[in-house]
Amino acid sequence: MARKKFSGLEVTLIVLFAIVTIIAIALVVVLATKTPATEATTTDPSSSGRCPNEINDPINERINCIPEQFPTQALCAQRGCCWRPWNSSVIPWCFFVNNHGYNAEGLRTTNTGLEANLNRISSPTLFGNDINRVLFTTQNQTPNRFRFKITNPSNRRYEVPHQFVQEFTGPASTDTLYNVQVTERPFGIKVIRRSNNRVLFDTSVGPLVYSNQYLQISAKLSNEYIYGIGEHIHKRFRHDLNWKTWPIFTRDQLPGDLIGLPAMPAYWSLGFQLSRWNYNSLEVVREVVRRNREAGIPFDTQVTDIDYMEDKKDFTYDAVQFNGLPEFVQDLHDHGQKYVIILDPAISIGRRANGAAYETYERGNRQHVWVNESDGRTPIVGEDMNEVSSFIQGSREGCSANNWNYPPFTPDILDKLMYSKTICMDAVQNWGRQYDVHSLYGYSMAIATEKAVERVFPNKRSFILTRSTFAGSGRHAAHWLGDNTASWEQMEWSITGMLEFGLFGIPLVGADICGFVADTTEELCRRWMQLGAFYPFSRNHNADGYVPQDPAYFGQNSLLVNSSRHYLTIRYTLLPFLYTLFYKAHRYGETVARPFLHEFYEDTNSWIEDTQFLWGPALLITPVLKQGAETVSAYIPDATWYDYETGAKRPWRKQRIDMHLPADKIGLHLRGGYIIPIQEPDVTTTASRRNPLGLIVALNDDNTAQGDFFWDDGETKNTIESGEYIFYTFSVSNNNLAITCTHSSYPEGTSLAFESIKVLGVTDTVTQVTVAEANQQMSAHGNFTYDPSNQILLISNLQFNLGRSFTVQWNQVFLDSERFTCYPDADLATEAKCLQRGCVWETATSDFRAPECYFPKQDNPYSVNSIQYSSTGVTADLSYNSANARIQLPSVPIQALRVEVKYHKNDMLQFKIYDPQNKRYEVPVPLNIPATPTSTYENRLYDVEIKENPFGIQIRRRSSGRVIWDTRLPGFAFNDQFIQISTRLPSRYIYGFGEVEHPTFRHDLNWQTWGMFTRDQPPGVIGHPVMPPYWALGFQLCRYGYRNTSEVEQVYNEMVAAQIPYDVQYTDIDYMERQLDFTIGERFSDLPQFVDRIRGEGMRYIIILDPAISGNETQPYPAFERGLEKDVFVKWPNTNDICWAKVWPDLPNITIDETLTEDEAVNASRAHVAFPDFFRNSTAEWWAREILDFYNDRMKFDGLWIDMNEPSSFVNGTTSNQCRNSQLNFPPYFPELTKRTDGLHFRTMCMETEQILSDGSSVLHYDVHNLYGWSQIKPTYDALQKTTGKRGIVISRSTYPTGGRWGGHWLGDNYANWNNLDKSIIGMMEFSLFGISYTGADICGFFNNSEYQLCTRWMQLGAFYPYSRNHNIANTRRQDPASWNETFANMSRNILNIRYTLLPYFYTQMHEVHAHGGTVIRPLLHEFFDERPTWDIFKQFLWGPAFMVTPVLEPRQDIGIRGQSHLFDAPYDTINLHVRGGHILPCQEPAQNTFYSRQNYMKLIVAADDNQMAQGTLFWDDGDSIDTYERSQYILIQFNLNQTTLTSTIVENGYINKNEMRLGLIEIWGKGNSAVSQVNLQYNGNQESAGFWTEQGNQVLIIDLAPNSVTLDEPIVLTWS
Repeated sequence: MARKKFSGLEVTLIVLFAIVTIIAIALVVVLATKTPATEATTTDPSSSGRCPNEINDPINERINCIPEQFPTQALCAQRGCCWRPWNSSVIPWCFFVNNHGYNAEGLRTTNTGLEANLNRISSPTLFGNDINRVLFTTQNQTPNRFRFKITNPSNRRYEVPHQFVQEFTGPASTDTLYNVQVTERPFGIKVIRRSNNRVLFDTSVGPLVYSNQYLQISAKLSNEYIYGIGEHIHKRFRHDLNWKTWPIFTRDQLPGDLIGLPAMPAYWSLGFQLSRWNYNSLEVVREVVRRNREAGIPFDTQVTDIDYMEDKKDFTYDAVQFNGLPEFVQDLHDHGQKYVIILDPAISIGRRANGAAYETYERGNRQHVWVNESDGRTPIVGEDMNEVSSFIQGSREGCSANNWNYPPFTPDILDKLMYSKTICMDAVQNWGRQYDVHSLYGYSMAIATEKAVERVFPNKRSFILTRSTFAGSGRHAAHWLGDNTASWEQMEWSITGMLEFGLFGIPLVGADICGFVADTTEELCRRWMQLGAFYPFSRNHNADGYVPQDPAYFGQNSLLVNSSRHYLTIRYTLLPFLYTLFYKAHRYGETVARPFLHEFYEDTNSWIEDTQFLWGPALLITPVLKQGAETVSAYIPDATWYDYETGAKRPWRKQRIDMHLPADKIGLHLRGGYIIPIQEPDVTTTASRRNPLGLIVALNDDNTAQGDFFWDDGETKNTIESGEYIFYTFSVSNNNLAITCTHSSYPEGTSLAFESIKVLGVTDTVTQVTVAEANQQMSAHGNFTYDPSNQILLISNLQFNLGRSFTVQWNQVFLDSERFTCYPDADLATEAKCLQRGCVWETATSDFRAPECYFPKQDNPYSVNSIQYSSTGVTADLSYNSANARIQLPSVPIQALRVEVKYHKNDMLQFKIYDPQNKRYEVPVPLNIPATPTSTYENRLYDVEIKENPFGIQIRRRSSGRVIWDTRLPGFAFNDQFIQISTRLPSRYIYGFGEVEHPTFRHDLNWQTWGMFTRDQPPGVIGHPVMPPYWALGFQLCRYGYRNTSEVEQVYNEMVAAQIPYDVQYTDIDYMERQLDFTIGERFSDLPQFVDRIRGEGMRYIIILDPAISGNETQPYPAFERGLEKDVFVKWPNTNDICWAKVWPDLPNITIDETLTEDEAVNASRAHVAFPDFFRNSTAEWWAREILDFYNDRMKFDGLWIDMNEPSSFVNGTTSNQCRNSQLNFPPYFPELTKRTDGLHFRTMCMETEQILSDGSSVLHYDVHNLYGWSQIKPTYDALQKTTGKRGIVISRSTYPTGGRWGGHWLGDNYANWNNLDKSIIGMMEFSLFGISYTGADICGFFNNSEYQLCTRWMQLGAFYPYSRNHNIANTRRQDPASWNETFANMSRNILNIRYTLLPYFYTQMHEVHAHGGTVIRPLLHEFFDERPTWDIFKQFLWGPAFMVTPVLEPRQDIGIRGQSHLFDAPYDTINLHVRGGHILPCQEPAQNTFYSRQNYMKLIVAADDNQMAQGTLFWDDGDSIDTYERSQYILIQFNLNQTTLTSTIVENGYINKNEMRLGLIEIWGKGNSAVSQVNLQYNGNQESAGFWTEQGNQVLIIDLAPNSVTLDEPIVLTWS
């Protein structure tokens, strides 16, 4: 206690009071065993005192005059006390007044202090045998320690023979911090603190009672904060002293300074221990050890209770049930573990099981070691433990009727009987009569056991655990808190017990984790294991007859096991810190587990906290102590605190908070200003002590910290006294860590080294670390990382061997990369504008792109008012803090915000920030999320925390602890028309972010800005992608600029003649009359007949539709007229007026001048158009009607292509180019777009136009602009399927998340250049991330003339787009495969034949993402995440998991493969394609189109891995019907290769068409070098041979099953030998 922060005098005297009380009550018992010096006084009613009048009756100062029973008025009068009943039976009704006690005479000064004779005041007696004359002495032992003693001068009486309580002979200290005042009549003593005259101890409140077998001294407490006083179940650490009585008398029942310094424990005894009473057999013990080892539970010691013994005889073991015990113990030792046995003091008098004498008992007889009967000769016979505890009352012979067994006063103990569950009080032992030494029995046994252990384990500390203790027991033994119950309240009370035993000098203490008596529950045991991991003595132990409760019993991957392993691992990490605390306890008497008040005495709030505690000064532990709770009301003392597990600094200080502690968490926080030694953990201390050491530096607010570290061999006795240890002090200031070795006399320890240092609270980025051994030159150390999210510096790969001193220095700089632009506006930032906004202006130093105008680090405009955590998410309320909000961003901030986080799935969460007081527009997009969250805490892959000061949302990946989303940064704004949130990127590998032309798949996010606002400009939780029809995976041809049907027919005929596979033909808007939807122009009047012809030849046809509908027609135009009737068009708000625009439709009766520019044509010939509002229900009905009529009345089609649906316009807003609302069209902030400052209405609709949602509510186009294309896709898809009765496909230019559920996408109007070729791979992979798997670019480029080599390479790449279409603009050359030359045609045929061969595999991949989500086209990193080089590869890609495409995107290039660069040959007509080993690809022989290819033989490519294993699946349906998966109208086949056996298994069998499922060739790639002599087929119950041949040089086996008439709708087994 010497180093605690409360006043030394006050602490000493408070504790001294507790100790004196203990000793005084003990003396009541022991002094009464002697003959009194005077005659006993008799009752004399005339000596009754005066009761105080009722007005002046100080209730709180009543001292009970009848402590032994419920009071009666008669007995009160007999004792001469005051009778005054009260409305509470707790308050004494009979109490002392001024007629009892002693007078002091002859007060004098002595060598030690003061001395006086005390003479008893004549008064009635309480229990008789009063001592009339006693001696009072005081001892001023030290400046801050005072002792007084009251003795019988006539007879020396029994005093506790305590080895650490030595008689003080003077001289008295003269420079005391206290004054002592003695009141003589009646006698009383006051101890007063000199500094403030505060009375600390005052006995004047009640009389001294000094009689044979009863002593009583009363003291007025200096305050209400009193702690300690013996081992009882104290519900609170601070005692309720309102007339409470605690007997100080040891007993065996469900839940004794001057006590010497605690023993230094063996290091291994700080490890976790497992025990139970009655394992029943060694096999059960073995199983417990096995399963906990298997679960990875850190676990040092296995304990067995009395069940290991033979008939419960000490020093024996049951040779039957525990046969093999020595070998088992050896196995523990071999695993670095220890074995602890129980010994009870009671020795059986019976013989051994085999009839032999029990040598332990016989030796005891010979050496006369037993406690004897009162005659001092006859051994007393009882049963069991060291209170001393017995299962019979006293002894078998009973107890004599005398004043020892039946004293005048009996403490308030069990049964109110002195010898209940123990031995007779007149029993005799070496130290004295049992009445005198009863409470010392366990203490004496610990001393004896320690001596025995010294003989068994010479010079080793070993481990002794005792149940019964006395003041000073901690010098010899550890203690557990007795036989508790498995209950929440007992777990809570264990903290008080632990803290109290720290005061009693027994720091190695803990309770039975999970409870001893009664069945525990999983939740209780889980929470207790979390707490017990931080008991100084950590042991799980329970009683016979109850369910097992070792951690692994609850399941190898249970929440309890995972939580227990996690926190025990932290315990083992912190053992060097804990061991150092024990060193300080042993050397200086400090506490290990300590209450808040020891560290934060000035904070009165800390005085009552006892549901949390500290390890030493630095680790705050906050357990969950209530059933079902996940939030704890925790008090955070006045210091800087860091979350131990994340290292993040907490904003709490001297406040009560609701701490969120879900099912597997306990609160652990490190105190700023301290340095903690740690060690890499292991499952035993034997192993962990060999591991590298480290330091955790928790900086204080002034960037300082200090700590120390003690290290020795962990088991040798007296290493401290002999100096055989290593000791360090640590200190940090000014970014300089001094690691100073102050003592080094343990040579073996110098092989260990500090290898890592973690510094918490480093506010700015660290770019340089230097290190040096003492007095040597500093050198750079490059192995460090800085985590800006949590402000942690981690220095690794150090080699600071113990025994030497070192220095570590680091810098801190504010990097340009930490700047967040404070001026995102369209105009150029200037210093004046920046400073006027309240931002910081500074020229960047390292990157010219860094903003010169940026947010200050302290930006924190919103305060967090409340946070509520639940099992399904988090909510928080924020308020705008004008005092902190110095930045004046565009528009007005919202004053109150709410944050909602929902844990939808174990791998999916959603957060939302909104204005709870005003309903605002929210995107009306249905998300594919559960109606209610389905995640479970134990399986969730992430944790979410709402950060305060500044506000932020932090999402952490559980597996690694990595922060993957962190908005606790400058720049958060929630203003009208301007919302901004900043996040710190978890890595530089970021992908996705909308349809924008990105130069690489991995984005460069260094101050890049991408506008998220749909525009018609060359390349812009979501559900599962649409399932395309089989034919839609075929090759497709289109161009804008076909002049008539004949041109289209020519292309078709040439493609067929060249035998180039091809499934779909398009026409662009050319086929329409004046670009009007749902019309056919004169030049294409024969188009319907052509379409019918090619559809009859297995082809499909897709037409284009634009959303804009002409309103200038002079002839009936049903599309517009019915649209007006259905009120489907977008209008100006609050009017019935259409907002007219101009797009493609031309005016009627106008001759088109094709020489005009586009802008000139818009003015001269474009019609006024109206945009349908696809959000309206009526619009979907109207759109479907127009599509149906066109299909039935004009021409057939199989799919629809919707274009210009951003929506795109050729005017700005409306035909006048003038919108009506400047605030919406010219908002405070413009997205980063082309023509940014021309307004949001540039080339689209006016933002103030009105649209109507499906529920009838009105929204501005400003709100739903980006959803226009999305809103068109589903109505189009629904109309297509309703019209054709088939699945069909819709291709949309404008998209939004979830749009992939109904359609595909092409990557917009690209250019015929090499740059756009490679960017198409990026776009394709990104749209896979966006849930739009059916995607591709215009092959060979849309704008400009393509050229031969470019188009060649693009055809090779495009053959593996999911959506494979060659398309280009009018007035450029033809670029379809048949248009170049024969060589080009041959190349195209060959590459498309490969595509068509692989279509069953491709179609299966499309099914997989449709049914289960995922990607079809995927980057290599999705499959090879552990290969870091794949993170940057974007010029190769995968189809599914198994097919890699390596296109030529430049004339030559190196291609990364398997973590290395490899130069592939890539001749003109070749693209590199690779199949991944371990996969089976279903294939089919190709044909002119899929109508014919689906009738060809199926084929399997079996690519074996290095172990000759592979697997794959085939999904097959009719390829064209709607919802075949949802209606189970499909077949799903699983293929599996196991070395020389190939099998197929039918998983689902809802579609059978044997003509489509004939199996021909099977190619086994990588079969190995062994020759194949025979192939056997099992099919349809028959076994037959199959034809085969091999390509031995390529290790390929080809099996031909065509002659065997095998169809895939039946399982097959193929084997070869």
